[in-house]
Amino acid sequence: MKTTERRPAAPARNGEVRLTGQPVSPGVAIGHGCVAHDPPPPPVDTARRDCNPEQERTRLHEAITRSTAQLRRLHERLALLPEDGQVEIGSLLDVYRRMLGPSRLRRGIENRLAQGMLAEAAVLQETEALAAFMLTPPGRPAPEGEDAVAARRRAGEFREIGRRLIRNLSGTPYRSFSALPNGAILVAEQLRPADAALIDPSRIAAVVTEEGGSTGHTAILLRALGIPAVLAAHGVLAQMGRRTRLVVDGMTGRVTIRPATRTAAAARVAVAAYARERQMLGRLRRLPARLSSGEVVTLQANLEIPAELPMIAQSGAAGIGLLRSEFLFMNAAGVPDEDQQEAVYRPLIEAMAGDPVTIRVVDWGSEKNSDVLARMGIGDGGEVNPALGIRGIRLLLQHRGLLETQFAAILRAAMAGPVRVLLPMVSSMGEMRAAREIYARIGRRLRRRGVDIPDPLPPLGIMIETPAAALMADVLAQDAEFLAIGTNDLTMYALAADRAARDVAGLYDPLHPAVLRLVRMAADAGLRQRRPVSLCGEMASDPRCVPLLVGLGVRSFSMHASAVPRVKQAIRAVGMDDCRRMAHRALEAADGQEVSAMLTACADSLRQDGDG
Repeated sequence: MKTTERRPAAPARNGEVRLTGQPVSPGVAIGHGCVAHDPPPPPVDTARRDCNPEQERTRLHEAITRSTAQLRRLHERLALLPEDGQVEIGSLLDVYRRMLGPSRLRRGIENRLAQGMLAEAAVLQETEALAAFMLTPPGRPAPEGEDAVAARRRAGEFREIGRRLIRNLSGTPYRSFSALPNGAILVAEQLRPADAALIDPSRIAAVVTEEGGSTGHTAILLRALGIPAVLAAHGVLAQMGRRTRLVVDGMTGRVTIRPATRTAAAARVAVAAYARERQMLGRLRRLPARLSSGEVVTLQANLEIPAELPMIAQSGAAGIGLLRSEFLFMNAAGVPDEDQQEAVYRPLIEAMAGDPVTIRVVDWGSEKNSDVLARMGIGDGGEVNPALGIRGIRLLLQHRGLLETQFAAILRAAMAGPVRVLLPMVSSMGEMRAAREIYARIGRRLRRRGVDIPDPLPPLGIMIETPAAALMADVLAQDAEFLAIGTNDLTMYALAADRAARDVAGLYDPLHPAVLRLVRMAADAGLRQRRPVSLCGEMASDPRCVPLLVGLGVRSFSMHASAVPRVKQAIRAVGMDDCRRMAHRALEAADGQEVSAMLTACADSLRQDGDG
């Protein structure tokens, strides 16, 4: 994710001011900005150690009761929101309610109360400690890429429930948006998920905040509500006056304050154009992902947390191509057992209504972390270089009970619809065979118990994430029933460059011809062994890249749900000959910059042809 630089307000000659923030939810809106101030949180005395533990525990339980009732009332008002928003916000509220129940968080707070701490201080220190564990796990490098995004979300969950408890302990009210006029643009210093749950999208035209980011829960909820939104528009509050007019572009991240007549007129044209584009992309949802020459390409969606399910349904994706199961182990009081896991997988499979779901077994180790697993000594080896240590299938084969439980839960849930099971970080045939033996044994055990499971067992496949796996793909495909190319890790290992490491981040380039040759090698191996090959990672979400990848032999992609319509649009604009020409030129290129320039030129040419 690219971060937005802090830019000073840019006054134009006509008096309007332009700011640039992080685009969060697409769309254009024109209206008067209304500032919604957040009542400041009360100060917390963290120094006291002479409180009565029983009295503080009583205060805590009363605050938990009030917080639970508030979350219940928020859930009841979801019927007023769009269907996608109902599911999205409802899922997050369920996470908060579970955290208020028997959980690691609650136990930690009560342990601090027993030491004589004030309840507010115990809540603050425990939630901050758990958030810090997610962001910077002891003895390990900080999470990177998509894992860093997930870690920030989990840290935000702890902090959000901590803020709610502290407000209820002190009697500090939450802000309300009920007094804002219809058509107002909500302007705030920051917007928390609980605030987003209070927004009525039929009354609020757009949202602009001074702080925030594009990957947190607030951003997800705003996208689900369909409200144009820009976060981290630094300086917006200083520019606001009474009835200040704004233009908000949630696609580019631009906020124009006191727009000139010409700017306002252009914005009204953009509002109409965006409405037409939404209609067009909505029609694409029902159309096949087919090249202009007739070949069909499969577009599926990644799922990191269940709250993303409504976006997948809205996108027109043909199933879930990568269900990351790590969310099951986040914020958990203990390792989820077979029944608990099956109770999560089954509704997700049922919700896809016959479309396939690919579940990746837990990919732990490296920069990824889980409090519950760390307490068991799992994935906490303190390696000098965790990315080259015990992670993925290596870790699961060392702790086979985890793998056996997950296999059993998936096989039971697979009676609800088509499922595939994916093994992470496989680099040798020995790992593949060891995992398959466990898989088959768990299947036999369940049948002996009289449990209904599919016959034959769901396909078992592997991630191609290392050069070794790509080079040996033809051998691995003899035992793996499908291959999934993970371009994020494949790029890192192929180029020996960590995109999160400042000194070498510039070397990380998934368009490097070396990476593309490994992709081609894996795709060719799947074709020869008649094994399906899919590709996930950031490349799959880039409409410029997917035609190139089709030319390299990939016919199935899994991406963030929001990327599906535009990728489908790109696919329908090209033929197989175009794709193969792109691939031939890219494989002969000297570096990734040359490939990127070529793809941009191709995209521009196709766009001009379409306009003509």
